[in-house]
Amino acid sequence: MRTLYVRIIVTTMAIMIASSIIAFAVTNIYYQHYLKPENDRKITKIAQNIVYVLEKNDNRDISTFFASMTNLGYQFYVIDQNGNEQFYGKPFRKNNLKAKYIDHVLEGNVYHGIAQFPWKPFVTGFFDNELKNTVGVPVTLDNERQALFVRPNTSQQFGEMRVFLAVLLLFALLFSFLLVLISTRFIVNPIKKLTEATKKIAAGNYHLKLNVHRRDEIGRLANNFSIMSNSLEKTEEKRQEFVSGVSHEIQSPLASIQGFAQTLRNENLSEQERIHYLTIIEKESKRLSALSKQLLTLSFLDSEMESSEKIAFDLAAQLKEVVYSTEWQWREKGIAFEMNLNPCEAVGDPRLLQQVWMNLITNAIRYTDKGGEVIVTANCEKSGVYVTVKDNGIGIAEEDITQIFDRFYKVDKARTRTKNSTGLGLAIVKKIISLHGGSIMVDSEPGTGSAFHVYLPKSQISE
Repeated sequence: MRTLYVRIIVTTMAIMIASSIIAFAVTNIYYQHYLKPENDRKITKIAQNIVYVLEKNDNRDISTFFASMTNLGYQFYVIDQNGNEQFYGKPFRKNNLKAKYIDHVLEGNVYHGIAQFPWKPFVTGFFDNELKNTVGVPVTLDNERQALFVRPNTSQQFGEMRVFLAVLLLFALLFSFLLVLISTRFIVNPIKKLTEATKKIAAGNYHLKLNVHRRDEIGRLANNFSIMSNSLEKTEEKRQEFVSGVSHEIQSPLASIQGFAQTLRNENLSEQERIHYLTIIEKESKRLSALSKQLLTLSFLDSEMESSEKIAFDLAAQLKEVVYSTEWQWREKGIAFEMNLNPCEAVGDPRLLQQVWMNLITNAIRYTDKGGEVIVTANCEKSGVYVTVKDNGIGIAEEDITQIFDRFYKVDKARTRTKNSTGLGLAIVKKIISLHGGSIMVDSEPGTGSAFHVYLPKSQISE
């Protein structure tokens, strides 16, 4: 039974057969304990009525009377004290009545053979046509006491019904098996589709559409599988974009380094040109170094953040430290820096959150023109910590805001935003904040500046 289809069919048929056997056994037990004594009482009453009729009519036309009774569906066995016996109706399958029971009836007692008939697991005693499976009563015939044994002729009374029930059972089983074959295929077909779909996904084909329109567990499984397939497709697209972005970002500085290194072989270069080319090579090397560090940071955030330690620290002091460490950058551009920092204590990874503030503040400085302004604010409320980094720089177009946190995404329309940028800074910011259970939002318009709003929830704040 390698396939689910065969397994379901065999299991269902085995259950049906086992159920039939158990049901028959239980029915037989019910007959033995409840119906058999009742049946014995009914046959005893009929036998006594027969005796009453025979004796009341002075034993006239005994053979005719028994013949008429056999037509009504009864079998009779009559024996006198001399051992003379007579059968009326269909012969018994077994003439196995012991002499002591005959003598017991001849002595004027009643023989309850039906009630005393032995129990058999898979043979209902009601249909067992044996002489000992009768009711015996004493009767006076021709002025002589004789023994009369009576039982219903079940073949005559229930013959057609037994055939009908047998045919009914046979067709019920046949149609049941046929419907099991059909219904099982209906059940298994979606699973086959899922199996084929998993093979395609394993081969890298995520463009799948399962035509399974069901509301049961299999339908929900198919729906969840489709969702998973779409998720894997998007993940694969992002992975390819990531690989493409990494390749592009690495290839550009490498090409510059290789080109200028070959140019430096020219002995006719002036000292000024040589220093210029070496400066470019140094700059591109630093760019590669920064890119590799950011990639390592993303790798760490994707896999090992759960093991990082979260402690309580002074958020306002950390923001001041970041602002002071970038002082040479904003003073060089003549940017006015304003800090509105309320005392705030946060719980998290100080090293990672410091990188968030560093990326946001350096971006604000980088994309703010000379003489501009950058404002950093921090507030503690009951719901959490709110930090805002606002500048009046070049701003971001509305269609780009939803994508600026994607890895390697750069706002091409803003020329200065792509300068010396790897496109990973804001992706790292988004990842760190998400891992701390927070969120980040952006308000920006081209030419008026940008405001990055960071929220860390109360669960991250020390009470």
